[in-house]
Amino acid sequence: MRVRLAPSPTGTLHFGTARTAVFNWLFARRQGGQFLLRIEDTDKERSKAEYTTNILDGLQWLGLQWDGDPVIQSARIAEHRAAIQQLLDSGQAYRCFASEAELTAMREQQAAEKKAPRYDNRHRDLTPEQQQAFIAEGREATIRFRIDDDATITWTDLVRGPMRWSGSDLGGDMVIARRAPADQIGDPLYNLVVVVDDAAMAISHVIRGEDHIANTAKQLLLYAALGAEPPVFAHTPLILNQEGKKLSKRDGVTSVSEFRAMGYTAEALANYMTLLGWSPPEGMGERFTLAEAAAVFDFERVNRAGARFDWDKLNWLNGQVLHGLGPETLREQLAPLWAEHGWGTEPGQVSSDPAWQIDLCSLIGPSLSLLADGVEQARPFFTTPELQEAAVAQLASEGARPALAALLERLPEPATNAALDGALDAEQAQALLGEACAAAGVKKGVIMKSLRAALLGSLQGPDLLATWLLLHRSGADRLRISRCL
Repeated sequence: MRVRLAPSPTGTLHFGTARTAVFNWLFARRQGGQFLLRIEDTDKERSKAEYTTNILDGLQWLGLQWDGDPVIQSARIAEHRAAIQQLLDSGQAYRCFASEAELTAMREQQAAEKKAPRYDNRHRDLTPEQQQAFIAEGREATIRFRIDDDATITWTDLVRGPMRWSGSDLGGDMVIARRAPADQIGDPLYNLVVVVDDAAMAISHVIRGEDHIANTAKQLLLYAALGAEPPVFAHTPLILNQEGKKLSKRDGVTSVSEFRAMGYTAEALANYMTLLGWSPPEGMGERFTLAEAAAVFDFERVNRAGARFDWDKLNWLNGQVLHGLGPETLREQLAPLWAEHGWGTEPGQVSSDPAWQIDLCSLIGPSLSLLADGVEQARPFFTTPELQEAAVAQLASEGARPALAALLERLPEPATNAALDGALDAEQAQALLGEACAAAGVKKGVIMKSLRAALLGSLQGPDLLATWLLLHRSGADRLRISRCL
């Protein structure tokens, strides 16, 4: 059993393409088969090496390792032209000399008559004399594959069951090679090269989006014409936006690399992609790894209806992944993001000590939904925050400054090394707060709110005591309390 992903490097790895990759990978692993990769780079003008790199990196990041070396489609152009020549020799393909102006006029007339656009097969049966006349005019020719209107194309789809198409619904004879001089074969086109390459790669199952269903009908005709065994097809549901339309760039983020930059984890993104069109067995739940999904994946549980993209569910899954990481692992993922801001990189600073950073991750980790949240929530631990309006109001309230002054008088010096010699512990911190309250004659709530305002510049934030102990170790608590006095 051999499946393939065949992305075109005309852009970055699209979310929908990645979901197709996930389904292919899951099916291959469940069946003990192979997951192959083919880079369809025959669009020379739009294909770029950086897009190929982005696609490969994105698949590896998601954990979708392919088997063997990727096939580069453009390296197989000779095989594609040989197949076209075979169709020409058998009379199943022919040269069409219709000019672009003639084709445009034909389409405009069809539109005016409210007919579906289709080629009228006008050059299907040219005599040799007619062909020579066009050549003498200097006309170039496309190559078209004959599609009989009375043909019936059937297959059994793994998702949609029995499928039936009429040749009359396929838009007339299909172009399989671009325009070129009449003694040459122009650049082969998608439907032809896909069939030739899938046959050469011995692909047993083609798993792709439902927007390819019409292509499947055309390609089955090509398989038959070339004498090749067709694969089994499975057409997965499209990914829709909240309005029920196909997910597109207009909906914002659609590239896997963009999701990665936003702070989504590979595990959560792959998990979510699996749920877009596939229902896990009862009792499995919605949170699982790719390996766990592969153990039970089958197409009987793939839905026919389109799958709506749900940001809330993706964010929930991502939060579940992050919450399951140990603080050491979370630090490994956040430290590079912090370093981009110049945080935690200065030798000798307590905030650069791995132990301090791990404790910071223990504090903020339970509240993260995205890795990017770990930047914003860590910001006040690395840099002195501005005082927000509510914090200023709290510091101006009765008893606030006397309480902070009393606390500052009693603060010990911060830890002097990574071993935390002299660092405050929770019991000592509670005792200091009690002494400061008594000295200033205020209730504990006053000093707690005022301390939070001084340390974080806000009345919102993580556990106050743990926040204070971290900032005390770096010496930041003394400086931030002082500036409020």
